Amino acid sequence: MNSLGQPTIAIQNLDFYYGQGNLRKQTLFDINLEINAGEIVIMTGPSGSGKTTLLTLIGCLRSIQTGSLKILGQELAGASKEQMIQIRRYVGYIFQAHNLLKSLTAKQNVLMSLELHSIAIAQTHQQAETMLTEVGLADRMDYYPANLSGGQKQRVAIARALASHPKLVLADEPTAALDKKSGRDVVEVMQKLAKEQGCTILLVTHDNRILDIADRILYMEDGRLASQSGTLALTEG
Repeated sequence: MNSLGQPTIAIQNLDFYYGQGNLRKQTLFDINLEINAGEIVIMTGPSGSGKTTLLTLIGCLRSIQTGSLKILGQELAGASKEQMIQIRRYVGYIFQAHNLLKSLTAKQNVLMSLELHSIAIAQTHQQAETMLTEVGLADRMDYYPANLSGGQKQRVAIARALASHPKLVLADEPTAALDKKSGRDVVEVMQKLAKEQGCTILLVTHDNRILDIADRILYMEDGRLASQSGTLALTEG
C-alpha cells in the first residue's frame, strides 16, 4: 500500500448514526481530521462523546456511512469487506481489556497475530521474541496471562500489536486498568517503539497522566471534535 507523502488518516465530513428509523441517533457530527505518519495523537473527552466510535471506524471495525475516511490513501467509504480486511493488516490494536488468549503463553499470543501476515515461521518466532524483549518481558515469554500482572499483560498486547510493524496503532484506554507507574511505563514503551518503527499512534484516553507523550491532543465533545491543541494547553488546564 503506497502512502508516500499522504496522511496516515484523512477524514472529511464524517457523520455516524446508530439505529434505524425513529431510533436513529447521530453520534458523530462532521468530523474533519488529518493525522500524519509518525505522529502520536491522543483523543480525550467525556464518556459517550464518540471517541471509541471514531476509533472503530478508523480501524475498519465498522462501515463508513457518510463522508470520507482514508487510511494510508485507501478510501473506506464504500469499501468491500475484503478491502477492509486488507487495510486492517496495516493496523495494530491495543484495547483496555488486553484481549489476550488465556490458553496461550505471552509468546504464543504475539505469534498468533504474526501468523495473519504470511511471514515465514522461523521469522515469526524471532519477531515475537524480539518484541517481547523490547517491552521488557524477555523472562516472561512462556508465562500464561494468569501469571502476569496487569501491566505485563498490557505489554504483551503492545508487543502483539507492534510485532507486525503496522503503519497505524489504535489504542483504546490502554492504561485504564493500570496504576500510575505501570500506565506510564506502558505508554513510554508504545512511544519508543512507534518512533523506532515510524508508525502513527492514535490513543483514546481519560488518563491525564499520559497526555505529555502526545504530539497533539484532540478533544471530543458530543460527537464533535471540539478542539485540537499542543500538549501544554491541556496539561496546564
